[in-house]
Amino acid sequence: MTADHTTTDRTADSGPITLVADIGATNARFGLIDGTGIHGSRVLRCADFPSLEAAALAYLGGVAHDARPSRGAFAIAGPVTGDEVLMTNRGWSFSTAEVRGRLGLERLAVINDFTAVALSVPRLTAADVRQVGEGAPVPGRVVGVVGPGSGLGVSGLVPGPQGWTALAAEGGHVTMAPVSDRESAVLAQLRKSFDHVSAERVLSGPGLVNLYQALCVLDHQEPEPFTPAQVSDAATANTNPHCVEAVEMFCAMLGTVAGNLALTLGARGGIYIAGGIVPKLGTLFTHSRFRKRFMEKGRMRDFLAPIPTYVITHELPAFLGLAEAAERA
Repeated sequence: MTADHTTTDRTADSGPITLVADIGATNARFGLIDGTGIHGSRVLRCADFPSLEAAALAYLGGVAHDARPSRGAFAIAGPVTGDEVLMTNRGWSFSTAEVRGRLGLERLAVINDFTAVALSVPRLTAADVRQVGEGAPVPGRVVGVVGPGSGLGVSGLVPGPQGWTALAAEGGHVTMAPVSDRESAVLAQLRKSFDHVSAERVLSGPGLVNLYQALCVLDHQEPEPFTPAQVSDAATANTNPHCVEAVEMFCAMLGTVAGNLALTLGARGGIYIAGGIVPKLGTLFTHSRFRKRFMEKGRMRDFLAPIPTYVITHELPAFLGLAEAAERA
């Protein structure tokens, strides 16, 4: 299954072409970037290919002959600590140097997917974000990024003499802490299934299902075999009380984690919410307990209250960050 999207049209003098890819556990989105923007974005199902290289070659096989890239930048859902890369939630492993050679690229940058999202923040415009709550960023100060999707990505941007540095972090795997008795009961229920109940176990697509199922069990009801999309759809339509509570708890817990990130980084430049789940919740998220819980840190409330929180609504933020990474490679 594929989906195509073209942002702009290439011209003959558009400059060097960069192959970009945002590769998650389920889908790999490829595109080409030059001086005029993003072109030929296409989504490939990871399950249809045995390797990252095979997916990239399939994409390149469908692009115009005069649109061959000379460099590449890939965002990977997992830690990137050297040439050998192993994806966390997809059984792909590869050598960056070998993939670069087989794809005929002069250079290839491979970074964590949320490092790419973090690098996109300076390139976002007011039309690319939606603010939730009050607050205003302090220019040139640290920025935090967190995003629930197939997993939970966490990163940050730190200013320096040479510009912004994005943090390659795995903060989605921090231990999830409860704030209420109901949350304590849910996490206790989840500990029966998981040795470690991380933030990702509740703040992700699978996490939404975990919350829904745990709430049903606590109330002695048999959970339906819902997908993450069905849980959020039932919540936004207000047709299933446990789905509604699951999404409300999801938003509140995300506020707790986002507030923790803001305190840890001193992120007075703002906290940005990315990923595929939150933008689809729309006003439900805006009116949720997210912002209240973000600031609910006792003596540190006055520190957090001025920090703005934004939902990234740009369709391809990782591509913007990959363009930045390619320029630095």
